[in-house]
Amino acid sequence: MTKKAFIFDLDGVIVDTAKYHFLAWQNLANSLGISFSSAQNEQLKGVSRIRSLEKILEWGNKTISKEEFTTLMAKKNEEYLNYIDTMDVSEILPDVPRILDFLLTKEQGVALGSASKNARIILDKVQLKDKFHAIVDGTNVSKAKPDPEVFLIGAEELKIQPKDCIVFEDSVAGIQAANIANMVSIGIGDPKILHEADYVFKDFTEIKEEFINQLVTTERN
Repeated sequence: MTKKAFIFDLDGVIVDTAKYHFLAWQNLANSLGISFSSAQNEQLKGVSRIRSLEKILEWGNKTISKEEFTTLMAKKNEEYLNYIDTMDVSEILPDVPRILDFLLTKEQGVALGSASKNARIILDKVQLKDKFHAIVDGTNVSKAKPDPEVFLIGAEELKIQPKDCIVFEDSVAGIQAANIANMVSIGIGDPKILHEADYVFKDFTEIKEEFINQLVTTERN
């Protein structure tokens, strides 16, 4: 059987930790007297913590010292970690385990490709860590999406060519990274936002086993 690699982003694809990022960033912005909307939060998806804080400061037209910048980043992460500390299997998004199990029974490569430095902790909390042959997270990469580094490392770890990789992403930057890497890009979320993806589904409940089989058997140049 053809072997492909299926690479999953974490936040917003496997679990909805995006809501915790939003709460933590909103609290931080408000503490600086900056209003922070869910539309602005969309622009932080898949973006590094440093760049996220820079953007919030730009929106609020604020300048802070290097020391305060470092303190605020640590504070935001601590608050976020407090939220994820309470996570359990109920936080897994609909039908994710079904798709992971199907891929494993088909002996396909399964990897995580996430910017999150907390990815392993989260996978432990939701008891999915053993479903992945490779985990590439923020501790393994230096370049943020749309740079494809995270997905290319995942492909390398699974010993699969980029053209034989399929990426599941909920962010525009993530879809762009998959496209740059010449991988099949599957958007999970709103088709209007993720229109650059090869395919878009609202969530995994819309993904049928036949579709996965088709991805496995289709040869790309």
